[in-house]
Amino acid sequence: MVSSLSGQKVLVFGLAKSGVAAARLLLARGARVTALDARDEASLGEVARELKAQGVTLVTGATPPGLLEEQRLVVVSPGVPLALPELKAAREAGVLVWGEIELAWRFLSGVPLIGITGTNGKSTTTALTGELFTRGGGRTFVGGNLGRPLAEAALTPKDWDTLVVELSSFQLEGIHLMRPKGAAILNLTPDHIDRYLSHDAYGEAKARIFRNQTLGDFAVVNAEDAHLMRLALHANVPVYGFSLTGQKAEGGAKLTGMAVARPGGFRLDFLGEDYTLSNRALRGAHNAQNAMAAALLARLGGVPKEAVQAGLDGYPGLPHRLESVRVLDGVEWVNDSKATNVDSVLVALRAFPGNLLLIAGGKGKGAPYRPMVEEGRGKVKAVLTIGQDAELLAAAYQGQAPVHPCGTLEVAVRRARELARAGDTVLLSPACASYDQFKNFEDRGDTFKRLVQAL
Repeated sequence: MVSSLSGQKVLVFGLAKSGVAAARLLLARGARVTALDARDEASLGEVARELKAQGVTLVTGATPPGLLEEQRLVVVSPGVPLALPELKAAREAGVLVWGEIELAWRFLSGVPLIGITGTNGKSTTTALTGELFTRGGGRTFVGGNLGRPLAEAALTPKDWDTLVVELSSFQLEGIHLMRPKGAAILNLTPDHIDRYLSHDAYGEAKARIFRNQTLGDFAVVNAEDAHLMRLALHANVPVYGFSLTGQKAEGGAKLTGMAVARPGGFRLDFLGEDYTLSNRALRGAHNAQNAMAAALLARLGGVPKEAVQAGLDGYPGLPHRLESVRVLDGVEWVNDSKATNVDSVLVALRAFPGNLLLIAGGKGKGAPYRPMVEEGRGKVKAVLTIGQDAELLAAAYQGQAPVHPCGTLEVAVRRARELARAGDTVLLSPACASYDQFKNFEDRGDTFKRLVQAL
């Protein structure tokens, strides 16, 4: 099918990162490309100029009637719902409608793909799995919903031995033949309620990761999650589980083997192999789950045991996710700027035994802060507030922990330096968006790191 795209009319719907990558891939393969985006040309900026210079027909604003029906193929960006009436009309007219992942895979079908999805932990597990495969000596592409679109890998398919790809539910909706050698669903909690009619519908979208697997492939799921174990019944391949407790939910898929957490690490029971987890970048129960999933994917994918342990030890972590910035006079400074909601802060708090000075605040999202207070009881020694929601945070912590109103991150870092003692951890985990004082959470985290390094 892919070879027939040369000279054919193909439309890319949506010019976010994956849409732009799809357009570049299609151009490289000789397609006649039209790009459609709701934003005007000025908003698209350099992207519009580049694509037009390469011969792309650019259409902005509303979809012109009949445009999609004229195409051989429509490639949809993940942010564009496949249920749109114009896409339905295109399908009814016999037009192929693929996601960017499906398009890219058609040019990469000889390269083993490891696909990772779930509500939380996808990015860490994807980056870690990529690290393990790289330690195993292979040329590993890491991307998808994380970082680089898969279409970038498809431009040079002979450069890769393994593809490690984070897959969102939106991306999985757009697959048809894409077949992961290894497929993992890490967890499933309510999300994207604006796009799915129910939690079950959201789960069914995630379970599409198993749909094309066949002999020689394998699946990995959280064995303690009953919903996931039921979804794993969709998998017609061996299923492996990971568990913090050694228990597995009843009534779901039969497991061929398990990874089970142990003090200081975990064990792959079906191989009789033990691994240690001493890396600060993988602290906390949630990261133990991520590490077990990554180790399963790597070992089942052929990575040697020694390379897996070396990768677990050397994984640097992702920026702004419980990122250890430095240890100064016995005090560790941790950047968790990615924690833009209360649930993310709860995960961070569970990763530390205590002696925390918490820097929190910013543009709140309306959720109550009380769960943070409860989770941090006995752990949080002081709260340093910043940004728009500082007063609400102070009210939540009143009588529970000393509160130091700081206003700005710079003041909070200076005050934390004065308060912290050896053995303490200063944790930036804001529970809020950053837009009141920063461009985004990355800008906030980078500012924190710069301030800490200057101490």
